[in-house]
Amino acid sequence: MAFTTLWFILVAVLWTGFFVLEGFDLGVGMLHGLLSRKESSRQAVLHTIGPVWDGNEVWLVTAGAAMFAAFPGWYATLFSGFYLALVLLLAGLIVRGIAIEYRGRVDSVRWRRNWTVLLTVGSVTVPLVLGIALGDLLHGVPIGSDQEYEGTFGDLFTGYGIFTGITLTALCLLHGATFLALKTSGDIREKARRLARRIAVPAGLVVLAFVFWTRSLAGGGILLNLAELAAVLAVVAAAWLISGGHDGWAFGATTVAMAATVASLFAELFPRVMVSSTSGAFDLTVHNTASGPYALKVLTVVVLVLLPVVLCYQGWTYHVFRQRISADHFPTQGQPATPSTARPDQ
Repeated sequence: MAFTTLWFILVAVLWTGFFVLEGFDLGVGMLHGLLSRKESSRQAVLHTIGPVWDGNEVWLVTAGAAMFAAFPGWYATLFSGFYLALVLLLAGLIVRGIAIEYRGRVDSVRWRRNWTVLLTVGSVTVPLVLGIALGDLLHGVPIGSDQEYEGTFGDLFTGYGIFTGITLTALCLLHGATFLALKTSGDIREKARRLARRIAVPAGLVVLAFVFWTRSLAGGGILLNLAELAAVLAVVAAAWLISGGHDGWAFGATTVAMAATVASLFAELFPRVMVSSTSGAFDLTVHNTASGPYALKVLTVVVLVLLPVVLCYQGWTYHVFRQRISADHFPTQGQPATPSTARPDQ
């Protein structure tokens, strides 16, 4: 019992960590074409995430692996029923990664423009598709008594699922804007601040609607739980901090808003892991989808050993690449360096 609860919390933490870390990467990908028409500025924007974006994606892989190891029944139903959606997600991730690496390989305006469009589309696709999938976990999809998905691809597009995708996409935009205000200098920084101020109010309204819809769907009444309350307050705080020019605190507030929004969904879901719209008796739970007690014990030991190492390494990476980046560091013409290889002091 204790191990199943622990691993549900760990899976929730991994999904939350992915959206917190990859969220600002995705936001930067969506915004990079809007901040400036100058190529040097767009290079600078992409170099803010160059050293970390691929490492942040590891959290998604780890979240999926944790579900497979700890809750194989959940993993099997989710990944088989949502197969086409996951293919779309992978396409978005692949296109986005290639765009980041290949955009600056050829000194051609048309080449860069095409990759800019693909990077934007890929960056929007990832949080939107994942949001729909996570929202469907709580809203419910057709699942039979044999724990098999009985619906079609169209059944995945529930109203709540789509709105969850919109909410996470809006938060990625705000998270990315505050990150750019924190990581850049000069004209890019000012434009990122202005964009963050414009995004803050719509994002706040979307988050507010999301938490009340989530609460209503879970049958919890109008009183919010701690995670939902934190999400609303964090978005309000972010809007206020952005207006005051407190870049670091504003980024911290959007981090809390993103984390609390994702955590609130898992908090309302527990002890279920997937709700069946066919019958409540067919819901998947932490109890009827989990691995055996011995397997969970072994997995817990592995996590206790390896997770601190991963966290320390990733923290060190962010420390090394902590400097602000300016458009003055990059040429306006000619072949630029790729984001993954450039140093922050170049």
